[in-house]
Amino acid sequence: MSMRFFAVVNPAAGGGRSGKLAPAALDRIRKLGIEMEVARTTRAGDGVTLARDAYTRGFRNFLAVGGDGTSYEIVNGIFPAALTEGKPALAFLPLGTGNSFLRDFTERGVEHTIDSLRAGKKRSCDVIRLRHSRGEIYFINTMNLGFAADAGEVANREFKRWGELGYILGVFTKLVRLKHAAFPHRLDESREWDRRPCLFLAFGNSKFTGGKMMIAPHADPSDGIIEYVRWSPVGRLRLLWTFPRLFTGTHIDHPLAGRAGAKRVDFDLNGPANVIVDGEVMQLDCRSIEILPAALDIFA
Repeated sequence: MSMRFFAVVNPAAGGGRSGKLAPAALDRIRKLGIEMEVARTTRAGDGVTLARDAYTRGFRNFLAVGGDGTSYEIVNGIFPAALTEGKPALAFLPLGTGNSFLRDFTERGVEHTIDSLRAGKKRSCDVIRLRHSRGEIYFINTMNLGFAADAGEVANREFKRWGELGYILGVFTKLVRLKHAAFPHRLDESREWDRRPCLFLAFGNSKFTGGKMMIAPHADPSDGIIEYVRWSPVGRLRLLWTFPRLFTGTHIDHPLAGRAGAKRVDFDLNGPANVIVDGEVMQLDCRSIEILPAALDIFA
């Protein structure tokens, strides 16, 4: 097999689990006859710089060793150059906490990736470009505004060491101080701005987020569509009752939920808001998101 990969290892992912398990997993991939250059991150943002440099040096196959944050940084290192300078491919060794994106395809994690690499099995994947007041970022999983992002901000600040449980603790913390806000937006060419308060807005390229939560159960990473989910304002008790349904995707059938497909979404926010993108929590003044169909290949 004549494939050459650049592997970005986040040893801190999964509470240090990635650093412990990565050497053995990488050895298994080398035994497939795959050549690899391996780099380890030491701080947030390293993956962006490492992937950008590797792409400039001619690498087109990348391996994310860690969680969703690791693949997020690789994607933002190779885009936007990848739109004009050669289509990249991304594989995953899911050794982090959430590993949400790969759940769309398998529950077998590392074993599935090794099987895909052995067979050279790739599929096309859409990428979403988010433009904001300070620039642009790219993602392949999901973006959330409102309650889901606020819970993520609390989890990241207070409960990060707890992994998936930390996000649930963030949810219950925000439940106590439940608020509804408006995030003015419009889908595609609509002339009407939606300025209604809501519980949250989700924009999915894939189904899962926060580990096993299926906020956008109809999302498909290769259909050229952003899956849009909106939840109207809801009381604490009803939200608490509905929360378990986020893990099965059946929340989307609730009368307060709405969904649609879009290729572009524009925003008219009053300023920065909490945003969670592929598990990364930021404060951004969002301007627009748009789908970039089949911009990336993935081994899955």
